[in-house]
Amino acid sequence: MKKVNSIFTPWRLLKYLFKKPITIPFTKIFTQKNANYLNQNSIIKLNSRLDSEPREGADNIRGFHTNDWEECIGCGTCADICPTEAIFMAERLELPNEDGKLQQRPTIDYGRCCFCALCVDTCTTDSLKMSKEYIYSNSDPDAFLFMPTDTFEGQKVKEGYVKDEVSDLLDLKRVENPHELPEERKSSFVEIVRGYSKEFARLEAARCVECGVCTSACPVHMHIPQYIKAIWEDDIDGALRQVYETNPLPGVCGRVCTHNCETSCAIAVRGEAIAIRWLKRYIIDSAPDDMYENIILEPVSDVIDAKVAIVGSGPAGLGAAYYLRVMGYKVDVYEELSLAGGVMRYGIPAYRLPDTAIDKDINFIKHIGVNIKTNTRVGRDITMDQLEQDYDAVFLGTGFMKPRGLNIPGADHNRVVGAMEFLPKVREFERGNLSLEDIDVAENVVVIGGGDVAFDVARSATRLQMLKYGKSSVKLTSLENEDSLPATFDEYVEGAEEGVEFFCGNGPQEVVVENGKILGLKLWKCLCIFDEKGGFNPEFDKECEQIIEGEQIFIAIGQAPDYDYIPESIKDKISINRGKIEASIDGQVKDVPWLFVGGDILRGPDLIGGVSDGHRSAKAIDAYLYENAKKQDISDSLKAMREAVKESSPELTIRQGGKK
Repeated sequence: MKKVNSIFTPWRLLKYLFKKPITIPFTKIFTQKNANYLNQNSIIKLNSRLDSEPREGADNIRGFHTNDWEECIGCGTCADICPTEAIFMAERLELPNEDGKLQQRPTIDYGRCCFCALCVDTCTTDSLKMSKEYIYSNSDPDAFLFMPTDTFEGQKVKEGYVKDEVSDLLDLKRVENPHELPEERKSSFVEIVRGYSKEFARLEAARCVECGVCTSACPVHMHIPQYIKAIWEDDIDGALRQVYETNPLPGVCGRVCTHNCETSCAIAVRGEAIAIRWLKRYIIDSAPDDMYENIILEPVSDVIDAKVAIVGSGPAGLGAAYYLRVMGYKVDVYEELSLAGGVMRYGIPAYRLPDTAIDKDINFIKHIGVNIKTNTRVGRDITMDQLEQDYDAVFLGTGFMKPRGLNIPGADHNRVVGAMEFLPKVREFERGNLSLEDIDVAENVVVIGGGDVAFDVARSATRLQMLKYGKSSVKLTSLENEDSLPATFDEYVEGAEEGVEFFCGNGPQEVVVENGKILGLKLWKCLCIFDEKGGFNPEFDKECEQIIEGEQIFIAIGQAPDYDYIPESIKDKISINRGKIEASIDGQVKDVPWLFVGGDILRGPDLIGGVSDGHRSAKAIDAYLYENAKKQDISDSLKAMREAVKESSPELTIRQGGKK
């Protein structure tokens, strides 16, 4: 039977209010004097322990925090999840400013901290931990604000609470994006990546911790956490607004961007990066047909009485055109080919970037008022002198579209083909403008190069061979080894799946020709690519020689610019270094201030980098035209003053600039 306590029991405990409290210091004080509180065996055990080591908490204790600053990237996830708002991020400008890391570290208010360890469970890098140290005393309330490092009070301390697979709150595995199977895709130019469904997109978006580290790594600083959050909330309209504030080519970049953002993703430190590129594509693919009318098109600026000409409709040219038009300028884009898009339209195969995606982006740019004039070559249909005369500023974004050759014996054979001679024909075949017989592709081909363009050639040749011969035989050779190819990893994996053979780490020495026919390519093993100064100076071991069979050789070792459209009068004023025009960081040419450049001809090939160049140059053009307008206003005002003074006092002369 359960004993029932008396109602007076609580009152009996009041006697302890008047008893002197017992304090047990960290010294050997357990004697017979307090034996009435502890039995003799306990005294012996405690004294023995205090003699040998200090008192230590349990293995999984939640003591004060430690944070390894080398591992910490300043993402702020710990501060976002803290239920008591005990953590805030403090700026530390002495930290290096580098992609994938923010110059801030967490600070903890132990007056608020409830030691729940949610901050540890959500730490993206595992840098934040809890120690066994839990004793601290200070009368200064500000002393309870700590910016933890990997020590506590300058001393190394033992780890306490650490998260495990159960308590880890981050989803480290990416939601797979459906792909066409290799055997099915290698016989057609259908787009390989099918794209996320709404369900898959929202699941992937839910993995994002909204830290913003990716934004700092993106060349155009897209509002990535904001548009990913909009996807999770199923707000496509809001996601579109976020995307178009910073990138006029989201449909293109959602497929073929170099995605620096994913490389810097906080989740990628321990798991698989958020599929930022695929989520961007999902937004555009999910946008309604009338998105230009109901979502995007808003008056953002008054029309300015100034005109800017853009030469070239690639990523840099379209980027500059978009931002200048948003600022209110009248913009004309000149494109020599029949379709706008530059290398996006003529250099990237449709299985990676279909015309529908390019059209959607370019139609939006047209819709906001940019005038694109196709089949118009500057230097032939209109001169640079005319552009200088008719426009207030000119931007050049003509890219690297000329194929670069290889100076080895046999390279002048008519079946040695440059990448940018071959790929535009492939795109025209995909559009139905050329037949299979119009494109020369042999049954057995060799591709020289290790970048994305080389893989575009190899994989396009594979598809044409399958359609033409029912089988494929494509070999790819490069100076780089397979583990250091400049091509993106997806290209390498998918190329291997489609049957491309690799002969990497070798340098081409001769196109072997017999009786006018190509038999193959002679290779020597590559010992090194660059010299001690970092210059391109490959060395080979001629004893390690091999000949790989092939009836046709494709060269994809880089492209070159075409400056034939620039007259000598302007070329004399500009400097060209290794094919690139020297200009300021904003693309303005020093001795030709009305001329701006961007994209390949300024920094080299990179799609998202070209869009970024267009943005920077647009701002620089705006500043240049604003300064010119101010000078003109001042000049007009002075002229009006002179006329007024002359009429009232003809004998008076105005002094200007220290001279009469």
